[in-house]
Parts: sequence; C-alpha cells; structure tokens
Amino acid sequence: MTARPWRRWDARYGVALALLLGVALALRLWGIRSGLPWVYNVDEGDHFVPEALRMLHGNLEPRSAGGRAYLANPPAFTYLIAVAYELWFGGLAAASHVYRSRDPAEVWVLARVVCALLGTLAVWLLYGAGRRLFDRATGLLAAATMAVAFLPVFYSKLALNDVPALVGVCLSLWGSAAALRDGSRRGYAVAGIGLGLAAATKYTGGIVVLALLAATAARGRGGPRGGRGTAARRDAAVGTAIAAVAALAAFIALNPYSVADWNAFTNAISHQSSESAQTGKLGLTHGGGIVYYLWSLTWGVGWAPAIIAVLGALALARIDRWAAAMLVPMAVVYLIFMGLQGRYFGRWVLPIVPIVCLLAAYAAIAGARGLARGSRGARAAMAGAFAVGLCVQGVVASVHSGVVNARADTRAAALHYLIDTFRPHTRIVVEPIAPAHWGGRFSGFPALLSHRGRGGGLRIFAGTPVTLEDYERTLSPALLRLYEHGDFCLVVTGSTEEGRALVDPAAVPAAVAYYRALASQGTPLFSASPYAVGAAPVAFNFDWSFDYYPSAYARPGRASG
Repeated sequence: MTARPWRRWDARYGVALALLLGVALALRLWGIRSGLPWVYNVDEGDHFVPEALRMLHGNLEPRSAGGRAYLANPPAFTYLIAVAYELWFGGLAAASHVYRSRDPAEVWVLARVVCALLGTLAVWLLYGAGRRLFDRATGLLAAATMAVAFLPVFYSKLALNDVPALVGVCLSLWGSAAALRDGSRRGYAVAGIGLGLAAATKYTGGIVVLALLAATAARGRGGPRGGRGTAARRDAAVGTAIAAVAALAAFIALNPYSVADWNAFTNAISHQSSESAQTGKLGLTHGGGIVYYLWSLTWGVGWAPAIIAVLGALALARIDRWAAAMLVPMAVVYLIFMGLQGRYFGRWVLPIVPIVCLLAAYAAIAGARGLARGSRGARAAMAGAFAVGLCVQGVVASVHSGVVNARADTRAAALHYLIDTFRPHTRIVVEPIAPAHWGGRFSGFPALLSHRGRGGGLRIFAGTPVTLEDYERTLSPALLRLYEHGDFCLVVTGSTEEGRALVDPAAVPAAVAYYRALASQGTPLFSASPYAVGAAPVAFNFDWSFDYYPSAYARPGRASG
C-alpha cells in the first residue's frame, strides 16, 4: 500500500519547519520581561494570572478579586497557568508567595513563557492544517507568515488568552482539512477537540465551527474525492456527531463551570456581549470595527499577506470551491460580526489570522507554480521570492518589537525619579497609567498618592471612586485648584490619557482644557519619552499606543512627566 503524499516524510520540510519554529519561539521570547516587575497591560494584570493564584485553596472556579465567579473569559488558559505554577514553583502557595513579594517578575515571566510556547505550537499546527488542506509548501509558507506576523508575535509576550486560543483554532482547522479531504473520522474528532479548546480559551475562537460545518457539508454533498448519495450523507452525519461530541466534551472539560454554574456562565456571556456592543469608548479611531479590523490586518499580518489573501480567496473559489467554502466564510462572518460591535481592538482579529495566512500562502505558491512552469529550481526561486514578500514586513516589525520591549519602560524611569527626588509622604497626583504594584490599584480619581520612600512604593492616599473608562470625563481645570488646596503639588501624567482626550476633543472638552491649564500653570520637572531621538510622537491609538508598532518607538511606555 502506497503512503499518501502528505504523510511521506521529507527531510527538507522537516528541517525547514524546525528552523521556522525556532525563529517563531525566539521572536516570542525576545523582550518577554517588558515592564516587569510591573504589569502595565490592564487586561494582563487583572485576568488569568491572578485568577490562577486564587485557585490556591483548591476551588477551580475562576473568581474575581471580589470573590465572585468569573467566567467572562473562559478558564482554559487560567488552568494551564495554574498547572505551570504547580510544576515550576512546587505549588500555588509558593507561587502566590512570590506574587505578593516585592519582585513578582518570575510569576509573570512563567505565564508569558507559557503563552509564547503556545504561540509557537499554533505555528506548527497551522503548518499541519495547510499541509493537509493543500500541500507541504503551502503549509510551510502559511506557518512562516504567522510565525513572524506582528500581532501573534507581540501578544505571545503577554499572559493573555488571545494567542493561546490560536492553538485550538489551528488544531480544528487541521482536523477539518482532514475531514474535507478524505472524510476521516479521526479528522472530525480532532476538529471537534480543537473547536472545544478554542472556545474554552477565548469564546470568539469558536468561530472555527464554520470551517468544520463547511467541511461536513462538502462531504455530505460528495465533496473532494467523496462518495455520493445516501452513503455520503450518512458518513457526514456520523462525522458531524463525532465532532459535536468531541467539541462539547473538550469545552466542558476545560470550562466545567459553564455547566456546574450555569447562571454565572450565561450572565457572564451576556455581560461580555453587552460590553463589546457598547459604543462611546473614548479614543476609538477609524469610525467603525470592520474598517479597523481590515486596517489591523495590514500591519498586524502585513500589507502583502492581507492583499494576496484576497486574491487567494478568489482563486480558491474558482479552483477548489470546497476549500474556499471552508476558509473564506469563517473570515468574512467573523469580520462582520466583530466589526459591528461597539468596541474593537487589533488583537481581537487574531482568530482569523490563520485563515489570512493560509489564503495568502495558497495564492503565493499557486502563483509561483503558474509563473515558473519550467524547471523545479525556477519554481523554488519564485516561491522563495513570494515568501520573502509575505514575511518581510512581519520580520521587520517583530524584530523592532523585540528590541523595544527589551528596553526599560518610561514609567519605571518616572517612578525611580519620584523615589530618588522627593521626601516620604510627598503628596502626588498620578494618572491611571500604572498598575497596582506601581502605586496602588488605580480605581479612584484623582489618584492621590502618598510617597513612602525608597522601597516602600506608592499607595492610594485619597480619591473619589471612578472607573478607568471615565477618567478623562472627570477632568476639568477646576481640579488644579483642588490639588493646590490639598497640597498636592506634583502631577504625573501620561501621553495615553491626554491622547484619548485629544483624539475626540468634542466628547471631553473639559479634559482638553484641563491639560492645557496644566501645561500653562505647571513647571515641568521630569519627562521620559518612548520615542527615538528626532522621531515625531505617535498619535493616540488603542493599539499603536500600547503595542509600540510604529518605528518611532525606541522603548516601551508612555511619554510621562
């Protein structure tokens, strides 16, 4: 019996894949200690790691800091972090002790390394999906594109669930490809497990169900090399049942409280949906989610992959309509659904990045074979040229990201200046630009802080409670008089807070007036800029102001002063 071509071992692709995975992991680990021991990403600081440590007493139900059940984000990544802490520290109690110490960096580094490893695993799984759906060359090029793309590289450096969800997405695509090509029941099972894993890691990862449904429909209608009539429909039905059971089992195993605490689960989903649908978030740009996500792909994956993926979708629809049906609707539906929400951020487009990479790789390999129909060497050279075109923007951006994130954060420089310059108990107003370890849990406005001297850090002194989202809406020039009356003569600001106001000045005119009054009445004592010498400041954007994509950045942080 002859082995199927996609199963035959080819040392060239084995070596190439191993080197590619090494590059992918290196890019994801470069700068992984960014900001530590302080965690400046709000979502990273509030979720997953703290929830894993709150499982100290054996209760596996994720809980918020207030002790309530927390299922707004599914817990699969939280469980994995908890397991990593058990293995590395010898238990959650030991990990919690380090976390509550003056230098919790080791706790955060381990969680981020887990994320980087999962991001690299997703690259390998995408290769498997592309190899199974098309061929080795296409799979390798798709994997290479995602290995160096900026968005999956950058978010592999943070302990968030966006990149870990790609493991389930790519695994499900691999299984769906096997189901499509030969109706393999094992493929249906793998697709189902991947679907359950993706949804249990990040709910939006469940969009991969559309690829599975398309593969099932293709087999039922006598898709690629499939049978006809009743037998084909029966096989597809059996495969669908296998996938459904596998998906449900995987989802419940990794999110057990979706069943055990049904009310909390449904309430969390409803709350998460309403939060995403809300409009009016100050600082959003581009006027709408669909345009924003399309724009995000041009830098998050690259202009060339984004454009060539469209060509790949068109070509695939003409040449292999079943494969097109498996890939294209998933991307289109996701863009429309997420784009119509009231809030949108670049990392939320990650679940369809593997689709973009597959379509772009398919177009590139097909184009190389079509343009160089002569010798094998000519085809290889053409494919190499296309590969460089697909990957060069991602390589440049991801290398720049590694360089920037490996350097000291501007907020750390600001903190060291305060500690070294002012007496203990100096009264300071600090904007919500830093995490709890830096100077208290910035849940109030003004953030009135009392300085306690070297090693003592900063703590909340007084303040009127207000949510972080409403901070700019509480600002007005009258606050400066309150500062003076309360003997708060130092104000620490950050470019992101002022930037959110300047992006939409009509929404917060009092905040704009506040910053102008502060600039005219105050005397600058210290400033730290994240920008390279001579580079123009980057206009506020919820992605570029926090992921430091533009080349103007030389180190992470805000323009602080």
